[in-house]
Amino acid sequence: MKTLEQELAKRRAGHLYRERLVLDSPQETEVRVGEESLLSFCSNDYLGLANHPEVVAAFRAGAERYGVGAGASHLVSGHSRAHHALEEELADFVGAERALLFSTGYMANLGVVSALTDRHDVIFEDRLNHASLIDAARLTRAKVSRYPHADAERLAEMLAKHQRPGLITTDAVFSMDGDMAPLADLFRLASRHGARLLADDAHGFGVLGKNGRGSFEHLEIPLASPAILMATLGKALGVFGAFVAGETALIETLIQRARTYIYTTALPPAVAEATRASLRLVRAEGWRREHLRELVEKFRGGAQSLGFSLAASTTPIQPLILGDAEKALEASRRLREHGILIPAIRPPTVPEGSARLRITFSAAHTATQVDRLLEALATVISG
Repeated sequence: MKTLEQELAKRRAGHLYRERLVLDSPQETEVRVGEESLLSFCSNDYLGLANHPEVVAAFRAGAERYGVGAGASHLVSGHSRAHHALEEELADFVGAERALLFSTGYMANLGVVSALTDRHDVIFEDRLNHASLIDAARLTRAKVSRYPHADAERLAEMLAKHQRPGLITTDAVFSMDGDMAPLADLFRLASRHGARLLADDAHGFGVLGKNGRGSFEHLEIPLASPAILMATLGKALGVFGAFVAGETALIETLIQRARTYIYTTALPPAVAEATRASLRLVRAEGWRREHLRELVEKFRGGAQSLGFSLAASTTPIQPLILGDAEKALEASRRLREHGILIPAIRPPTVPEGSARLRITFSAAHTATQVDRLLEALATVISG
């Protein structure tokens, strides 16, 4: 058996060793790392709300009213009026009967999958699903069948071979490629075969759709059974946590059976209050989504004119695939020399041979900053 030191050395030799950045500033487009001031294109703060003064003020007021911790799980004594109000407001926003808060998206996905499946069931999952959905399936005793990425036709064939309806799980917007799942096709297949569809909309919620309600709104799909929506609150909303939305019977089932909900301390109520403020901004300030779309279009047009091959993504996630892990690391290092922060994404986060720069945009970015990024990429990638 290899020692831990040997395993770490192997990672370093393969250019797969991960290191943390220590930020000395809020999450904004300009961040401070030690003595460096860097223009960041790697945050999921898509709407620029993580340091918004109204959200910060709501967090402060929530802490003054409720303290800094929930003290217990939701089912003991940790469910506050702030939590309850946020759940009702989230359900109203996405057009669902009910919503249920979870501490993280990871815990939400584990909770839903474990609560709705047993050893007699089948879970059908997209091969490029987020790790939380992959792990959720692994941790159940259900049979797992993986279908080729975004291939609804192949999924239809797989569903037809199983007698039990099963659970289909997918990212709505895939976190590393930025492309969208064929949700309309998946919704129809789930309805036809009596299956449930769990869509992880962590990267679509707040960003996509006329009103920011996410991928279902963007694709004009009603959020109704058999669909289950999971979305996070730490990306476009800029705060922390996650929620699951669906019909009342689903939410009540999760309250009774989702172990990652039952056996963990509730989010601090102050976080819920901050999220309520953030949700109000998402509702009121549609210009943020419009500006974000304009920045993505500007980047894609500029990158293509420079000869870069881009993925089929119109979302704020714009991967520049370089293939080799060492090459991606070197590109990231050289961009940092130009004052731009974009860490390299390498296996096992992405498949072998697809190491990349995962470029992400925020409504807080300016067109001038996008120009600066394009100029740096032209120098770094070509040179």
